[in-house]
Amino acid sequence: MKSAEPKTDFHLEPALDFLQHLWQLNHALERMSLQMERTLGVTAQQRLFVRCIGKYPGMTASQLATVMHLDRGTVSVSLRRLTKKGLVAGQRDPADHRRVELALTAKGKALDRPSAGTVEHAVQKLLAKMGRARVDGAKEVLQGLAEELGQKLEF
Repeated sequence: MKSAEPKTDFHLEPALDFLQHLWQLNHALERMSLQMERTLGVTAQQRLFVRCIGKYPGMTASQLATVMHLDRGTVSVSLRRLTKKGLVAGQRDPADHRRVELALTAKGKALDRPSAGTVEHAVQKLLAKMGRARVDGAKEVLQGLAEELGQKLEF
C-alpha cells in the first residue's frame, strides 16, 4: 500500500499569506548577509553602514541610527565591530569633544563601491525591472506596516 503524499498546497488567509512572504524575504536577507560576511567580511547591515558613512563622511552614530531606523545601542555594537575590522574610524569633533564623527579607513573605502553578490545589488537589479508606481506602492505597504507595528518609517 502506498503512503500518502504530504500536503504541500496550503492556502492562508491574506494577513498570514503576507506574513509568510515577509518571513521568506527575511530568511533570504539573512542568508545573503551570511554569504556576504564570508565573501566580503561584512554582513549586509554592516555594508550598509559602510556605504552610508562613505556617502556622508563625518556623520555621527546618532545620525546613522536615524538613517537606519535603528536604536543607538544596535548601531554602537555594529560600529565597534566595523572599527575592529579596520573599516571605520571615529574622530572627536575639535569644537565639541562629545561628538564623534565617523569616517571610512582606506580598507573601508575599498569596500564602499557597488559590488555584485550584495543585497543592494539585488535590490538595484529588481528596482531597474519595476516601474516607479510599483516601487512606490511597495514602499507605501512597508511604511504602513511599520506604522501599524508602532514604528514610523520615512522613505
